[in-house]
Amino acid sequence: MNCIKAGLCTAFGVAGAALIKLFGGWTEDMVTLIIVMAIDFILGLLIAAFFNKSPKSETGSISSKSCFMGLCKKCTMLLFVLVAYRLDISLGTDYIKPAAVIAFIVNELISIVENAGIIGIPMPKIITKAIEILKNKGDSGDA
Repeated sequence: MNCIKAGLCTAFGVAGAALIKLFGGWTEDMVTLIIVMAIDFILGLLIAAFFNKSPKSETGSISSKSCFMGLCKKCTMLLFVLVAYRLDISLGTDYIKPAAVIAFIVNELISIVENAGIIGIPMPKIITKAIEILKNKGDSGDA
């Protein structure tokens, strides 16, 4: 049994390392993107499951179709990050991937703020200001 467990752990480790290498390494901006994606997804589930106020379904409650579409959206974002990294390599630059990641972080942060509004949580001004700064940074291409 330990041999099977070790083999599976090794296989998942190799697959994970290959995936991380494909995205250009495990950078802090990628960590931030994954975190805000997870928060947005979890908030969306909570809004649908407990508040029944989801704008993604007719009844406002949880929907497997909406959940799947949300996951597809997040996977597509990650594919665009992969394409941006490959463009950086092809063009010999180092700003396309970070700009794409920042743009997607801002997109997710806006969604989180909208979800917080649905729940009834007021946003501190510093958070909305930080989102605006990130949005301007992403739009200008400075990373």
